[in-house]
Amino acid sequence: MKKHLIIPIVSLLIVSLFSTSAMAAGQGNGKEVGTTVMSYNIHHGVGLDDQLSLHRIADVIRDSGAEIVGLQEVDRFFGERSGFQDQAKELADLLGYHYAYGANLDLEPADGQTNNRQYGTAILSKYPILRSDNVLLSSFGDEQRGVLHAVVNLRGIHVDVYNTHLGLDAASRKAQVQEIVNLATTADGPKLLMGDFNAEPDSPEFQAVLDSGLFINSFQGVEDAYTFPADQPSETIDYVVTSPEVQHSNQRVIATEASDHRPIAVDVVFKR
Repeated sequence: MKKHLIIPIVSLLIVSLFSTSAMAAGQGNGKEVGTTVMSYNIHHGVGLDDQLSLHRIADVIRDSGAEIVGLQEVDRFFGERSGFQDQAKELADLLGYHYAYGANLDLEPADGQTNNRQYGTAILSKYPILRSDNVLLSSFGDEQRGVLHAVVNLRGIHVDVYNTHLGLDAASRKAQVQEIVNLATTADGPKLLMGDFNAEPDSPEFQAVLDSGLFINSFQGVEDAYTFPADQPSETIDYVVTSPEVQHSNQRVIATEASDHRPIAVDVVFKR
């Protein structure tokens, strides 16, 4: 009798232990998960040859192996320059990715069209996007800027992903950076911020990102990480920065003229 009683109890204990371990793995406890991230200003899909091609942009992303991508200068039904495409959706469909879109410009429909003309940023992800929102930044009467925030479920680790395209003058960028830092402060998990900052690495506004303590530059120490202009790049204005615990490797600028910027990519490992 005792044997028959002990065996089910031991079995229940084993099942319980396995269930607890599986639950911990599902929640990401003690996990390390690697992926590749990219920031890419796509110039509404138009390359240096003045040809519009989202297939070409998708090929650049696919060939890089990037699984989480921040895109800037993305049109949505904007006009003839991009064939009134919903570019974030089309790129996501080409790659088989999830996506989120943030419209920083939201204008009345063009003549003969029914959808608002929109222009902004997008986040593409191989992994599910749990939620997203676009926060407009102070722009002081110039072109409206914003930061698109998405929470990505990276195999059980929830990553707060921010994507932005900052203004053209230093004063605006400084204010916009502070607003992004304030937003990111409210998130507890690992963080990823990328975008076209329109600022060099030694600029006060980019240094303010690092001085916040929330982010480190994934390209720190990488020489000649020039991204603009695409044909003969001489400026470093595109970035991927992460929370300090994230590991970085294989940082690269990808040589392509599919846009007027070159994209950057980096392999990262998130921990929890």
